[in-house]
Amino acid sequence: MTEAAELPPVPEQAHEVFGDRYADAVRYAELLAEAGVQRGLIGPREVPRLWERHLLNCAVLSEVVPEGVTVCDVGSGAGLPGIPLALVREDLKITLLEPLLRRTNFLTEVVELLGLDHVTVVRGRAEEVMGKLPPVHVVTARAVAPLDRLATWGIPLLRPYGEMLALKGDTAEEELKSASTALSKLGAVETSILHVGEGVVDPMSTVVRVEVGESPGGVRFAAKRAKAARTVRARRRR
Repeated sequence: MTEAAELPPVPEQAHEVFGDRYADAVRYAELLAEAGVQRGLIGPREVPRLWERHLLNCAVLSEVVPEGVTVCDVGSGAGLPGIPLALVREDLKITLLEPLLRRTNFLTEVVELLGLDHVTVVRGRAEEVMGKLPPVHVVTARAVAPLDRLATWGIPLLRPYGEMLALKGDTAEEELKSASTALSKLGAVETSILHVGEGVVDPMSTVVRVEVGESPGGVRFAAKRAKAARTVRARRRR
């Protein structure tokens, strides 16, 4: 039996969540179950729960993303949550940021196959692209790292008064509490835990929201961003 054959029936909620992009969501699930497993991007045991645990779980993040903003999905991996979010929200401009070549190759193939013209794939680490990519309104992440470490990568990519939305599990409250000092130093001004996807996923998806002020990343990162931006401008003038 192939991994693709293990895909469960598509949940009824998928029609409502993905709308006109339903067929593309189904194709993405098939790609994850086939090429995603073959290339080691997801484990074979995840195939039977691709819809509830991965696609729908990520798509409902759209409930808390503002309209018409720029988004950077840090450590995008196999495209979670960035691609489900892109399928649901064509009003967003999304960058899938991922350092590993085999993953960026897969992401590029998916983006082209599904015609996601509002999505860009960038290979690199967050600390490497700071100042090279335009700051974004929203940073997203899922299963990348503990919140305190994730914040050091994601928050400096934000524009002033932006927000980081991290999909977390049962440890969300504990992680937020232990990361409070680090978040404050990085320019966070408000934090909260949100639950999204009522009636779509059970349990609902847990999102840690970290909102920043006028200096995302703090003074040290602001100086680093400015220096990187000057270097990029200098190279363009050559």
